[in-house]
Amino acid sequence: MIDMSTTAVEYFRGLIESQGVAGLGIRLRAVAPGTPQGDCQLEFCEPGDRRGDEWEIECDGFTLFVEADSAEFLDGANIDFSKDSTGGQLSIKAPKLRGTPPDADASIVERVRYLIDAEVNPKLASHGGHVTLREITADGIVVLQFGGGCHGCGMSEVTLKNGIEKTLREKIPEVTGVRDITDHETGSKPYYSR
Repeated sequence: MIDMSTTAVEYFRGLIESQGVAGLGIRLRAVAPGTPQGDCQLEFCEPGDRRGDEWEIECDGFTLFVEADSAEFLDGANIDFSKDSTGGQLSIKAPKLRGTPPDADASIVERVRYLIDAEVNPKLASHGGHVTLREITADGIVVLQFGGGCHGCGMSEVTLKNGIEKTLREKIPEVTGVRDITDHETGSKPYYSR
């Protein structure tokens, strides 16, 4: 079930009426659902654009179509529109959209991968970089490869030890250290030159 505020219904109805297309609705889909990068996408949906497996939610004056593949991640979502001096702000809060962290009894690989996706890579993205998990050794060493702005970066060792290793060891006791296998000499656009 998706809950939509009265102001959001009015906002969408106004958008649809301004288009002048008979049967026009709004499509809602989840993008990268179940991951820390999960997001929502809204677009107009003409009658000929429908696949036939969407959830149809009748609203006052239009229909909201939720893609079937997105339904489980958008169930329980709240859509609101807050009016302000610049027009307003649309917000969608979907508690299931980004999935949930793995349980404490999940494998070390699942927990490390989730932490990299949820905490490490979003921070590195501000510098145009990212890390990829390559392996976890039997003695708990997490082997990573840097990419993007971190590939060839002069600060990669500091990022590895003071950022990534510290975060992983604090949150996952089985992690004993980290190792970088990146060939930093081949980095083409490092955030900080070596």
